[in-house]
Amino acid sequence: QVQLAESGGGLVQSGGSLRLSCVASGRTLNTYPMAWFRQAPGKERSFVAAISWRGASTLYEDSVRGRFTISRDNAKNMVYLQMNNLKAEDTAVYYCAQGARYGPPRSGPGDHPYWGQGTQVTVSS
Repeated sequence: QVQLAESGGGLVQSGGSLRLSCVASGRTLNTYPMAWFRQAPGKERSFVAAISWRGASTLYEDSVRGRFTISRDNAKNMVYLQMNNLKAEDTAVYYCAQGARYGPPRSGPGDHPYWGQGTQVTVSS
Protein backbone atom coordinates (compact mmCIF):
# COMPACT_ATOMS: atom_id res chain seq x y z
CA GLN A 1 0.00 0.00 0.00
CA VAL A 2 1.29 3.40 -0.93
CA GLN A 3 2.17 6.01 1.66
CA LEU A 4 2.40 9.65 0.70
CA ALA A 5 4.29 12.26 2.69
CA GLU A 6 4.19 16.00 2.03
CA SER A 7 6.83 18.52 3.01
CA GLY A 8 7.81 22.09 2.28
CA GLY A 9 5.03 23.96 3.99
CA GLY A 10 5.64 26.91 6.26
CA LEU A 11 5.01 30.57 6.94
CA VAL A 12 5.56 33.03 4.10
CA GLN A 13 4.63 36.63 3.44
CA SER A 14 2.10 37.57 0.83
CA GLY A 15 3.76 37.60 -2.58
CA GLY A 16 6.29 34.98 -1.56
CA SER A 17 6.89 31.46 -2.84
CA LEU A 18 6.97 27.94 -1.50
CA ARG A 19 7.64 24.59 -3.08
CA LEU A 20 5.77 21.61 -1.72
CA SER A 21 7.04 18.09 -2.23
CA CYS A 22 5.29 14.74 -1.99
CA VAL A 23 7.25 11.51 -1.76
CA ALA A 24 5.72 8.09 -2.16
CA SER A 25 6.77 4.85 -0.53
CA GLY A 26 5.45 1.36 -1.02
CA ARG A 27 4.52 1.94 -4.63
CA THR A 28 5.97 3.39 -7.82
CA LEU A 29 3.95 6.43 -8.87
CA ASN A 30 4.84 6.45 -12.56
CA THR A 31 1.51 4.95 -13.65
CA TYR A 32 -0.74 7.05 -11.41
CA PRO A 33 -2.05 10.58 -11.87
CA MET A 34 -1.38 12.76 -8.86
CA ALA A 35 -3.05 15.80 -7.38
CA TRP A 36 -2.81 18.45 -4.72
CA PHE A 37 -5.77 19.53 -2.60
CA ARG A 38 -6.04 21.98 0.25
CA GLN A 39 -8.28 22.57 3.22
CA ALA A 40 -8.60 25.92 4.92
CA PRO A 41 -9.99 26.23 8.46
CA GLY A 42 -13.73 25.79 8.47
CA LYS A 43 -13.86 24.86 4.80
CA GLU A 44 -14.11 21.66 2.83
CA ARG A 45 -11.13 20.11 1.12
CA SER A 46 -10.78 21.58 -2.36
CA PHE A 47 -8.88 20.83 -5.53
CA VAL A 48 -5.70 22.73 -6.36
CA ALA A 49 -3.90 20.96 -9.21
CA ALA A 50 -3.49 17.57 -10.87
CA ILE A 51 -1.02 15.99 -13.26
CA SER A 52 -1.23 12.98 -15.55
CA TRP A 53 0.86 9.90 -14.89
CA ARG A 54 3.27 10.81 -17.66
CA GLY A 55 3.27 14.46 -16.69
CA ALA A 56 2.03 15.54 -20.10
CA SER A 57 -1.21 17.16 -18.97
CA THR A 58 -2.21 19.23 -15.97
CA LEU A 59 -5.33 20.71 -14.39
CA TYR A 60 -5.55 23.76 -12.17
CA GLU A 61 -8.18 25.37 -10.04
CA ASP A 62 -8.98 28.79 -11.44
CA SER A 63 -7.65 30.83 -8.54
CA VAL A 64 -4.18 29.24 -8.69
CA ARG A 65 -3.73 29.00 -12.45
CA GLY A 66 -0.73 31.08 -13.48
CA ARG A 67 0.65 31.15 -9.93
CA PHE A 68 1.03 27.46 -9.07
CA THR A 69 2.79 24.75 -11.07
CA ILE A 70 2.43 21.03 -10.50
CA SER A 71 5.20 18.75 -11.69
CA ARG A 72 6.54 15.28 -11.10
CA ASP A 73 9.76 13.32 -11.23
CA ASN A 74 8.84 9.69 -11.73
CA ALA A 75 12.44 8.57 -11.37
CA LYS A 76 12.42 9.96 -7.82
CA ASN A 77 8.79 9.00 -7.06
CA MET A 78 8.12 12.65 -6.29
CA VAL A 79 5.41 15.18 -7.03
CA TYR A 80 5.84 18.93 -6.52
CA LEU A 81 3.74 22.04 -6.23
CA GLN A 82 5.56 25.30 -6.90
CA MET A 83 3.53 28.14 -5.45
CA ASN A 84 4.37 31.71 -6.44
CA ASN A 85 2.77 35.04 -5.61
CA LEU A 86 1.11 33.53 -2.59
CA LYS A 87 -1.92 35.23 -1.12
CA ALA A 88 -3.50 35.11 2.32
CA GLU A 89 -6.38 33.09 0.89
CA ASP A 90 -3.91 30.33 -0.03
CA THR A 91 -3.49 29.57 3.67
CA ALA A 92 -4.48 25.94 4.21
CA VAL A 93 -3.27 22.45 4.85
CA TYR A 94 -2.09 21.05 1.54
CA TYR A 95 -2.52 17.37 0.71
CA CYS A 96 -0.96 15.16 -1.91
CA ALA A 97 -3.26 12.52 -3.39
CA GLN A 98 -2.90 9.60 -5.76
CA GLY A 99 -5.46 8.92 -8.48
CA ALA A 100 -6.49 5.76 -10.32
CA ARG A 101 -3.84 3.84 -12.23
CA TYR A 102 -3.48 4.97 -15.84
CA GLY A 103 -6.38 7.35 -15.32
CA PRO A 104 -6.56 11.00 -16.36
CA PRO A 105 -5.87 13.80 -13.92
CA ARG A 106 -9.06 14.56 -11.98
CA SER A 107 -10.24 17.22 -9.58
CA GLY A 108 -12.61 15.27 -7.36
CA PRO A 109 -11.50 14.13 -3.92
CA GLY A 110 -13.41 10.89 -4.45
CA ASP A 111 -11.21 10.07 -7.44
CA HIS A 112 -8.16 9.78 -5.19
CA PRO A 113 -7.99 6.72 -2.94
CA TYR A 114 -4.71 7.57 -1.23
CA TRP A 115 -3.75 10.72 0.65
CA GLY A 116 -0.86 12.11 2.59
CA GLN A 117 -1.12 13.66 6.04
CA GLY A 118 -0.81 17.22 4.80
CA THR A 119 1.54 20.14 5.25
CA GLN A 120 0.53 23.55 6.59
CA VAL A 121 0.97 26.62 4.43
CA THR A 122 0.39 29.97 6.10
CA VAL A 123 0.54 33.21 4.14
CA SER A 124 0.69 36.41 6.14
CA SER A 125 -0.76 39.55 4.64
